[in-house]
Amino acid sequence: MSNTPIIESKAITIRFGGHVAVNEVSLQIEPFKVKSIIGPNGAGKTTFFNLVSGEYKATSGSVLFKGKDITHLDPADRCKLGIGRSFQLTNIFPTLTVLENVRLSVQSRENVGFDFWRNFRHKYAHLEDEAYDILKSVLMDAKWHDEASNLTHGEQRKLEIAMLLALKPEVMLLDEPTAGMSIEEVPAILDIIKEIKSRSDKTIILVEHKFDMIMAVSDSIAVLQEGCLIANDTPQAIASNEQVRAAYLGGGMKSG
Repeated sequence: MSNTPIIESKAITIRFGGHVAVNEVSLQIEPFKVKSIIGPNGAGKTTFFNLVSGEYKATSGSVLFKGKDITHLDPADRCKLGIGRSFQLTNIFPTLTVLENVRLSVQSRENVGFDFWRNFRHKYAHLEDEAYDILKSVLMDAKWHDEASNLTHGEQRKLEIAMLLALKPEVMLLDEPTAGMSIEEVPAILDIIKEIKSRSDKTIILVEHKFDMIMAVSDSIAVLQEGCLIANDTPQAIASNEQVRAAYLGGGMKSG
């Protein structure tokens, strides 16, 4: 296996006026691992995600994918390379069915448009079959015919992960996948992430506030504070790091 990181940031920096939101962060992310990014509110976690996905353009520094500089590529081009992301807020088509949401992602990947003169279901039944299989993998197949707007918040988050999986990204950027969920809904998302990890064919970069979840799924954890990388280590080392305790947890580890 190559030693080249699948994602690497080199002194990546972004300024908004006089505010430095991410400050010379250099980070290597190994393929087929789960790398979590943690830190207090305003630490720059989502901004770092936006720099990796291309939503934001760096003021200085660079982002590499498999050793190739992608700093100046837009989000669509990065997605084509194999970098997909979810957002803190759900990003679905509320008036379409659950299956149609995922099928549209499969169509996008296959570059299949709608043909008014052909029976879509007959010609592209394989796209719906694939979409249904993806829904099964996130435990949403029973809801395939439901309108997406009728799903619970937790179910919508699972649907969003299914739509992301349909793009077949090599790198999945999951930005607070349990945000806004009830305590009862969180274990299902945790199980889905563990299942994706078990396949050993995707790299997951995860931003999440629930420390017990981070500890359960991460291979390594990077900690940001005020836009700077202050630690990057195994979950066990991060949990015992006094600087992290002071900056992120106020001196004591907390779950949830």
